[in-house]
Amino acid sequence: MWPDPAHRKAWRLGPPASRPQPVPRRRDAAYNPGMSLHRIHGGLAPAALPRTHVPTAIRPCPLPARLYLPLVDDAGGALFAHVAPGRRVRRGEPLAHAADALATVLPAPAAGLVVAIKERATATRDARSAPHLVLEPDGSDEAVQLPPLDGQQADPAVLRRRLAEAGVIGLGGAGFPAAQKLAAPVELLIVNGAECEPYIGCDEALLRAYAADVVAGTAVLARIAGASRAVIALEDRMHEAGAAVQAALAGHPQITLARVPTVYPQGGERQLVEVLCAREVPAGRWPVDIGIAVQNVATAAAAWRAVAAGEAVTARLVSVAGRGVAGAGVFEVRIGTPVSALIEAAGGYAPDAARLVLGGPLMGVALPHDDVALTRTSNAIVVLAGEDVRPRAPELPCIRCGDCADVCPVRLQPQELLRLLRDGDVDGAAGLGLADCIECGCCAFVCPSQIPLVESYRQGKTAHALARAARVRADHARERYLARTARLAREQAEKVARVAARREAVAQEQAAAPTPRAPAESAVPAESGAPAVAARMDKSAVLAAIARGKARRAQQAGPAPPAGDAEQKDTP
Repeated sequence: MWPDPAHRKAWRLGPPASRPQPVPRRRDAAYNPGMSLHRIHGGLAPAALPRTHVPTAIRPCPLPARLYLPLVDDAGGALFAHVAPGRRVRRGEPLAHAADALATVLPAPAAGLVVAIKERATATRDARSAPHLVLEPDGSDEAVQLPPLDGQQADPAVLRRRLAEAGVIGLGGAGFPAAQKLAAPVELLIVNGAECEPYIGCDEALLRAYAADVVAGTAVLARIAGASRAVIALEDRMHEAGAAVQAALAGHPQITLARVPTVYPQGGERQLVEVLCAREVPAGRWPVDIGIAVQNVATAAAAWRAVAAGEAVTARLVSVAGRGVAGAGVFEVRIGTPVSALIEAAGGYAPDAARLVLGGPLMGVALPHDDVALTRTSNAIVVLAGEDVRPRAPELPCIRCGDCADVCPVRLQPQELLRLLRDGDVDGAAGLGLADCIECGCCAFVCPSQIPLVESYRQGKTAHALARAARVRADHARERYLARTARLAREQAEKVARVAARREAVAQEQAAAPTPRAPAESAVPAESGAPAVAARMDKSAVLAAIARGKARRAQQAGPAPPAGDAEQKDTP
């Protein structure tokens, strides 16, 4: 039996009143009022949530007893520690650095003592373990300040170096070093303030409270990237934040404000480029490859503080929301704060708390426990209540309805990808654009058969990456074998050539040598002190020389005694 049609669009994370709906295909005034923007393909329109479950004001999160700083970046790359246990550090002092070209640092989030380096679970989908620096704050909050710079007069290379020294990375979630991302010159800079997912409100709170910092940081980032134009993109629902940004834009004619529709996942950088510029980023490429750089509003604010005030990234805004937490809000949290400490600052768990999610409800990571640390890219914690979590329904066969293709923002064919992956044809799925899937979850959200499409795509990506790595290793081994075979053949050919050259040289010497004299004439008397003369002799000459040597040794030994004398000596 097929599922009930009314249940086909049911949201896994919310009651019917708060379920997102697929975006209508037509382009009309209701979708895009008063704007000449373009639209993404597919997507979901999130329903408005009750204000009691959405973050509003910014509150400080108390400093915990210990901060935990993972020595890995968001891509899994290692960070190289500068300090050892027993070292006292000040807030903003470099604790480690990444492997990018400018060695972007991990600043100390507080003044205190580094007490240990220990393995702990990270806030990742698989909760993998990684070494963490353990820092005990001492309460002094003594800070290291970098010299202030003029964001409009300093050399762009110096400004890029400052971003790396202050630990500025992409604070929207990707965590890519900001200095490295701005290394290539671009024509347009887009500062992304479109959150799109329900329950997330840190960027909106930042724009309401610190719009001037965001605008000033946008100008600095545009100067570093050489962009002649910059756009700050906000969702059309952010009325207060839009008004604050519009007021802060006075005196910045090169920066404009764009209000984009609240459509998920329009906050993705590729989708935002398509909406604002009507340009599609090619598969396997990045926006910078077409002359566009995309940064988050929190990154822009952090860049301004790093340049103008010399402040390192030691804290960030994190929104806490959901029916499963006592008090929703946006908190200013020190990097390395455990999730448990943040939940405690928000009033603790509600009695019906059922699931803890790092990030948004659609693309976030369900955490197995709250003993993980918040990093520079942790923007939201969502605690879902029991009524928000729909139990996983039994998976049914695909009915080829095409709903997944209608909502896919990348214009993929999810049902074909699923078929190929389940047939074991990972290369075929890769040929249909498996790597371009952004794992937004829209396809799984609307699937009437409750097929875990995104999970299949993640497994397919992993299998393809492993197969590709195996092919790379095999190709490398084959290249090494062929190179060794060629080297041995070359050395053998060189050896044969050397032997042939020696034989030819000997033959030429023999042909050019004079006819040897008779042995008697060519022999050199032994009594003479003249040096030996090198001469070629035939066999008879060699035998004659041997005979003369034996005769000479016999003369030197003297005559042998008579036989009778020997017998007399033996007689007593």
